[in-house]
Amino acid sequence: MEKTKSRKLNISFESDIDLSLDESIENEKSEAKQSQAGGSKGQIWEFIALATIPIVLVFGNSMLVPGLPQMQKELGISKFQSSLIISIFSLAAGLFIPLIGYLSDRFGRKVVIIPALIIYGAAGILAGFGAIWDSYTVIIIARAIQGFAAAGTAPIAMALVGDLYEGGTESKALGLIEASNGAGKVLSPIIGSLLMLIVWYASFFAFPVFCALSLVAVIFLIKERKRSQKQELKQYLGKIKDIFKEKGRWLVTSFFAGSLGLFILFGVLFYLSNILEDKPYHIDGVLKGLILAIPLLGMVITSYTTGSVIKKKGLLIRLLMNIGLLAMTVSLAATLFFLKNIYVFIGLLTISSIGTGLLLPCLNTIITGAVEKSERGMITSLYNSLRFLGVAIGPPLFGWMMDKSDKVVFITVSSLSLITLGCVFFLIKPPRKVG
Repeated sequence: MEKTKSRKLNISFESDIDLSLDESIENEKSEAKQSQAGGSKGQIWEFIALATIPIVLVFGNSMLVPGLPQMQKELGISKFQSSLIISIFSLAAGLFIPLIGYLSDRFGRKVVIIPALIIYGAAGILAGFGAIWDSYTVIIIARAIQGFAAAGTAPIAMALVGDLYEGGTESKALGLIEASNGAGKVLSPIIGSLLMLIVWYASFFAFPVFCALSLVAVIFLIKERKRSQKQELKQYLGKIKDIFKEKGRWLVTSFFAGSLGLFILFGVLFYLSNILEDKPYHIDGVLKGLILAIPLLGMVITSYTTGSVIKKKGLLIRLLMNIGLLAMTVSLAATLFFLKNIYVFIGLLTISSIGTGLLLPCLNTIITGAVEKSERGMITSLYNSLRFLGVAIGPPLFGWMMDKSDKVVFITVSSLSLITLGCVFFLIKPPRKVG
């Protein structure tokens, strides 16, 4: 009898556990489905909000490029002085990005992005009044302030993506960031040309509108996770130093490759913008903006596609980086034989931009995946700092080389691309799964 009772108790005991496990599993599945459905919708809105940040950043520079010749006439300034309106913005951003990156690691990404967007828009208004007052000095000061604020926008958004997402979703979001950056470059010359039809300085007053839209999106659509315990500066810098000791060889190579990509991109845009207005083309206004958008459109489509495809796959990332740099090297070298054929020339520049579109999302993924979230802001900031400096020196250096000869321009950039290809091929060897 005792054995029988014991068996009944055991059966009853086992049965109760099985029932509770079944119910628990069903509940977890149901909650997961609901969470996935809600998360998917929320993720789309987060993606949209994140995409506005690099677009606003790019508008700050590229929207002014079509109007630089007119600005020279209205303010009575030289070509070099007009190029400084672009370069001072990028230089200020490049210098302040590391500091802003540390602040974002310590206090949070949104805490940095929100005031940065406000200052960015306000400085645009100041630049607009500088143009009304015919004061080149006020415009330069306002552009430096905008550059400082720009340091807290897209570079911090890249770190924020690494905080919010993992795996393939992170790669896709980083591809979207790069594609949005490119989309801003495509749209900005066209929008800048259209705004010039109102008045030549209208672009300055358009900045606050775009900043306000991005600000609203960031505040209401992005939910940042709570940050872990704050690190002391000495401890934080020690970790950064350790990262460069361990991974410095390929990190520095990645930084250089990203900087070169944007140096060539903005330099080529400056070159193309100038030759289109000269003999024998005499193309300006909206048509010039549309032509400038062609190479950039190739970059945008490629960037988004690349970000969607790589999904942290280290071997694929390495392959696409090398293909991208090879495409840049070959197409830029080939332009030497087609400088007088504008159709083939623009086609080759578009191939080079497609190569850039293959390169940059891959670099974004391996750099953000290289470090823990607590140090990610500084690493991505250093990377973006060098990217900004590449943008800053692009137009003035291309202008100086153009004064020498067109061949000097493309011999230089194709040689730099080839050297970078060699460095990336031998020094950047990501693991099978990045991050």
